[in-house]
Amino acid sequence: MNWRSKYIWIELITGSRKISNFCWAFILFLGSLGFLLVGISSYLGRNLISLFPPQPIFFFFPLQGIVMSFYGSQASLLAPVCAVQFRGIGYDPFDRKEGRVFIFRWGFPGKNRRIFLRFLIKDIKSIRMELQEGIYTCSVLYLKIRGQGALFLTRTDENLTPQEIEQKAAELAYFLRVPIE
Repeated sequence: MNWRSKYIWIELITGSRKISNFCWAFILFLGSLGFLLVGISSYLGRNLISLFPPQPIFFFFPLQGIVMSFYGSQASLLAPVCAVQFRGIGYDPFDRKEGRVFIFRWGFPGKNRRIFLRFLIKDIKSIRMELQEGIYTCSVLYLKIRGQGALFLTRTDENLTPQEIEQKAAELAYFLRVPIE
């Protein structure tokens, strides 16, 4: 999602907070709940899962039920963490009137999770595109800064086609008045 005017371009970055991650966290939680119920069922000797026909669960060795309960409990604690992560979310405002570029991201939770970088537009050397074709097509857009190296602008899991990444790079290069590599 972008917002653009004559002198300002703000690009919002979704990061890892996406519907697909919530779906995977929900699937992980359901699977872990199944492991936990099977482990408890084997310990109690009763079938706690009423979706399946009642039959005793036999294990080859007695610790298998304990191991399944352990994995189920650990995965059920991990699932909510997967669902609420904020890693990578942020925005990129490009201000041509002031001649500044800001990069703001929330990193992995911890003491230094806020990432805020500031650059002058005149220090930008170019916009670099990287396209890797194959089984999983990967297209990445970088901002090359003099003396700093290259910074990520797009994530690899945005699933942009080569035409879309080229269009995005061309529009940004035209807006910033810098070349494309």
